[in-house]
Amino acid sequence: MNDIQTIFQAANPVLNQTPYPMMILNSEGLVVVWNRQAEKTFGYKQEEVIGNSTPFIEKERTNLYKELWQEIIHSTELFQLEPIAVHTKSGEILNIPITFKSFTIDNSRLIFCQFIMASSEQKKIGSFNEFSSIREGLESSFMMLSIDNEGLITYANDLFLKYSNWTPKRIIGKSFWKMFPEQSDGTTIADTIWGELTKGKIWKGEVEKITKDGQSYWVDLTAIPIYTSSQTPSSFITLENNITEKKILQNRLEKIAYIDHETGLMNRYRLEQIVNEMIAENHHFSFVYFSIDQFYSLKELYNNQAEKVLLQEFTQRMKMFFQDSSMARINTNEFVVITPLGEWFIQGFLSYLEQHPIYVNGRVLPLSISGGITKYPDDQVSFTHLMKASHAAIQKVQAEGGGNIVSLSKADHKALHTKSVIEKRLLVALDKKDLKVLYQPQLDLKSGRITTVEALVRWDDEEIGSVPPDILIPIAEETGLINDIGSFMLEQACQQAAEWHKKGIDLKVSINSSVREFQDKNMVKQIRKILEETGCPTELLRIEITEKFALEAEAEASIIQQMKQLQNDGIVFVLDDFGTGYASFRYMQLLPLSQLKIDQAFISSIQYQPKSQKLIQGIIHFGKSLNMRVLAEGVETQEQQDILTEFGCDAIQGFHVSRPIEASEVVKLL
Repeated sequence: MNDIQTIFQAANPVLNQTPYPMMILNSEGLVVVWNRQAEKTFGYKQEEVIGNSTPFIEKERTNLYKELWQEIIHSTELFQLEPIAVHTKSGEILNIPITFKSFTIDNSRLIFCQFIMASSEQKKIGSFNEFSSIREGLESSFMMLSIDNEGLITYANDLFLKYSNWTPKRIIGKSFWKMFPEQSDGTTIADTIWGELTKGKIWKGEVEKITKDGQSYWVDLTAIPIYTSSQTPSSFITLENNITEKKILQNRLEKIAYIDHETGLMNRYRLEQIVNEMIAENHHFSFVYFSIDQFYSLKELYNNQAEKVLLQEFTQRMKMFFQDSSMARINTNEFVVITPLGEWFIQGFLSYLEQHPIYVNGRVLPLSISGGITKYPDDQVSFTHLMKASHAAIQKVQAEGGGNIVSLSKADHKALHTKSVIEKRLLVALDKKDLKVLYQPQLDLKSGRITTVEALVRWDDEEIGSVPPDILIPIAEETGLINDIGSFMLEQACQQAAEWHKKGIDLKVSINSSVREFQDKNMVKQIRKILEETGCPTELLRIEITEKFALEAEAEASIIQQMKQLQNDGIVFVLDDFGTGYASFRYMQLLPLSQLKIDQAFISSIQYQPKSQKLIQGIIHFGKSLNMRVLAEGVETQEQQDILTEFGCDAIQGFHVSRPIEASEVVKLL
């Protein structure tokens, strides 16, 4: 709004000379201009009115005009309000008609208001035509043209003549179109502006124009229709700011920002723009993603100069094979081609590379590429999804040894789409806290009592239905949303444990955590804060980690440090799914682990496989030798419970004890 205020301040001498009271309001109904005649008529000084709503219209009537106000703001037509009661500062009531006309300056919608004080002839004069009297003030700030209703220029101010090199003799009477480049783009934009003006609409935007000598320059242009007594415009004015230097700098920056300097191809950011433009125009195309296999091994075999040769020669072969296609380098050794060509032709690129090998120091480079083809709109419908599908195709090719170009099946694309929908809905669910927590009890085999429950996340979405944990958790980990789920579960579990504690039920609550969460240096601080806010005793919290977590934590001192800090606070760490992960036991020495859980895969065959029995006995003895409590999960029968009791297992968890249940059901079970 500062720019608008500056313009009106410059125009104040003109506004104060107008013989009628007037004001200009912003879209919120606040006064931004209040002229001297309005001060005299109503008694309110500028400083009392500017920045406030009008203080003189009967307050009980303002609600009646809300609908009309919205109509005025969004219309280009002239409105006249029949006489309404206006209070002067001295208390006098004046019944005055008001005319309104909305217009736009600097992307802000404003409303010009004229109070009709004199003759009926004055009522007929359009308010925006009255506003044209401020043009003397505007001329000092803008390049200005006046144009008649046939598109011929009738006036050009000094600023316009200065920047365009035209003279009054040469420009007056010339066509409005003469100011734009003769190429089709120039004609098109001129036609667009003229079309909007003749409809009575204001047009604003950045446009390229030409000087008398045919040189290009750029302006930020606002074109405004002018009304007299008619409901159709009788003439037009354009207000222009010269932005040529800004545009030149912008073009230079775009070239730096959007071009890969090593290959001359566009980069990923420009690629995204191009693809989005093609999607908006409903073009059909193939999104072809290439990755040079063993790129870093090739760099080690050859020198840095060879890397430059490889990239440039590979780019040259892409340009030769995929002529008239758009290409981008999006990573060190990854490229994208946007092409209308068919899949059979694209796959022929492999043969083309064999027939046109790349030589480095007189030797043929052993070049191999992996490629993925994704079609728009048949396979995916956005740039992000095209990229994700292409990555999936590349991973599939590279897992099979590389050196191939493939497209995913319809089933693969459907799975990717489902995954994408889940990601979006998960964001909504986390925002609304629509996730649910169930609790699965753990039975202590010595006391025969339930002493701990494991908190498990469940998600039933109103659009996509129930999402199983084995689908939800991997997607959450991949997208980074696992931290949000972890925070939600921690808060819910601590709150529930605190509620039970207040009722005299000291149930320990176990939550699952990921290595991603502990890579956050503030994890300890966050857990301590939630424990304090919920009033949950520290010793009631258990944190379960997987063997994969343990192996990664082993290599990160900061994670081990955080775990030890929490152990000192009284929190117990449990090693989950023991026996299904990694063979290294070094983390047993480094991490503060107090319990381990035998994975259910071993329990299912315990009653009829002697080997499973010996394995489980060994795990239990192993845990006991390290002074660790041992729990078995996936227990579904009394026979399995009896065997585990005999082997010295401390606790069990599974459907034999209870399925995951609501917190209220846990209390009943106790």
